[in-house]
Amino acid sequence: MNLNLTTLTRYGLNVLAALGASIALFFGRPIFIPLTIALLLAPVLWPGAHKLRYRFGLPWFLSCAVVVALLVITTLIIFALVGVSIPQMLNDLPRPNDDASMQESYTRMRTQCRDSLPFLDSTTINSIMPVSSQDSGLYREIRKFFGSEQFTSFLLNAGGQGLHLLTDCVLVLFILYFLLIEGGMLAAKVRNIFGTGLQTQSNVSAAFQQIAESVRAYMVWRTIINLALGLFLGVFYYLIGLQKHAVLWGLLTIVFCYIPYLGTIAAGVLPVLDAMINVSPVMALGVSIFYMLVVTVEGYILVPWMMGRSMDLNATTVLISCLYWYLVWGTAGLFLAMPIMAAIKAVCAQVPGWEAWGSLMGSRDHKSAANEPTPSVSEQATPIIDLVPGTSKHEPQRL
Repeated sequence: MNLNLTTLTRYGLNVLAALGASIALFFGRPIFIPLTIALLLAPVLWPGAHKLRYRFGLPWFLSCAVVVALLVITTLIIFALVGVSIPQMLNDLPRPNDDASMQESYTRMRTQCRDSLPFLDSTTINSIMPVSSQDSGLYREIRKFFGSEQFTSFLLNAGGQGLHLLTDCVLVLFILYFLLIEGGMLAAKVRNIFGTGLQTQSNVSAAFQQIAESVRAYMVWRTIINLALGLFLGVFYYLIGLQKHAVLWGLLTIVFCYIPYLGTIAAGVLPVLDAMINVSPVMALGVSIFYMLVVTVEGYILVPWMMGRSMDLNATTVLISCLYWYLVWGTAGLFLAMPIMAAIKAVCAQVPGWEAWGSLMGSRDHKSAANEPTPSVSEQATPIIDLVPGTSKHEPQRL
């Protein structure tokens, strides 16, 4: 049946399709989130499994199990460090029902503010922070919050979310393991869906390769940069007097910096508050300035240099993608927004007629990008996943 649709009708149908897809992603997030995480981790772990299979002679199923086990061990180490650091931080906080402890903490902070701001007279200091904590409105509100049922329900909800996260992690590991084992077979079947012609198969393989390289570049380099940031800032926090929580602040930096912009800001707030409470307001100001310098160097020098064109996304695309994926998938969407957009941009670069959308998401000038030669299909890299090891005479292509 031939339908003569107007341009406006086509746009309307595309909008309805996008809306339907968003609704499906929202209601299907218990399935789509673990599947997406596994799909993003598979290109990262594939080279390791391939090396174990063809360099050390391990069976393919055992090679996949080893790389997944290494991922589990690394994740457990991070969770163990966080699990030890958080209770220590909570123990250092004053008890809401202990008046003496709360007054002691309040007096210490008031003394630090007075000593750090000598140009303010005693009258001004007393108006901002009265001698008695009971006369401070801010103190009363903080104590009211920590002693309320709202804070208790927040802790219980955090515990429930932790159990839910553990369940999702187990599901991700199972999906990831089977994706690694059957990845070559699944990739071949997906190529056949688009057609059996040599040109079509080559185009789909090139798209797979570019998606895998983009996702791997983000996941690997983002992890390396985050580890370096966490270690560097953790040592810095320890040296300036935040010894008790330096490990926790470093770990939070590693985790939060996976979220563009917003996560980077959140990772710097808690150390500044810690410096203000336990050291001095002047030190808190110094920590905030130093942190901004570090993340500026990281964002404008290290990330573009290390990730290169694979993560060539402009700031507007990143922010809109973070808002969209947070809307449909919540907090998990914030962590997954960047690698998902990298994969989408790689698809747009390979599908004829979609190149303009890929250019729209990029940060480079369109004219300079157009002047660069585009490699032909025969010149492009071979697909990362070609055949299932052990099912054919040919081995899967090496990276």
